[in-house]
Amino acid sequence: MMSRSFLFLPIILLYMTVMAWASDLQIVDKPIQWSAYREQLIREYAQTHYGKDMVQIEPQAVVVHWTAAGTWESTYRYFYHEVKEDGTLNVASHFLVDRDGTVYRLTPETVLNRHAIGYNWCAIGIENVGGVDGKEDLTKAQLEANVKLICYLQEKYPAIRYVFGHYQQDAARSSGLYIEKVAGYHSKKTDPGPIFMSALQKRLQGRNLVFYKE
Repeated sequence: MMSRSFLFLPIILLYMTVMAWASDLQIVDKPIQWSAYREQLIREYAQTHYGKDMVQIEPQAVVVHWTAAGTWESTYRYFYHEVKEDGTLNVASHFLVDRDGTVYRLTPETVLNRHAIGYNWCAIGIENVGGVDGKEDLTKAQLEANVKLICYLQEKYPAIRYVFGHYQQDAARSSGLYIEKVAGYHSKKTDPGPIFMSALQKRLQGRNLVFYKE
């Protein structure tokens, strides 16, 4: 009969492997424009869409995206400014992952960014360079970087339980995290595609994270 310690050995080895991934993560800080004005815009956005007076979030989910652009620089420039033409908070994600796996941190991890309707109040966003014309072309290096980054985030913020692709935003409503106060405010998304999310889920088995099939 196998001993209890022998049965737990694979779990221990998996945990040690994940810890190695997280500790191996290299993050390049590349901050976008930030000022009291951006914080004002964040508060206005949060009040309008969530009924909350907030700038900081308690991360409970990670939303994975693609940029639909070919270079990290073009996305960085798009995210950089604080305000959209309509006077509201500009879109941005917390992290941007280049095709070679380089991870750029664009904002502090616990501030509200506008990247996923209904979830910005509680979700960290990861953008991946690629997906031009809807092509599912994210790289193996990006997959490795996302695995390491999500492990790092879950270790740092234990309240994170959910990981989903932007295209899975409707399925993720079952998490109970979705809030949207503006009627009809919704968009259809395809990023980052089921191929990437399936691979990510497989690599993060055993992390007590909820993924979605849709």
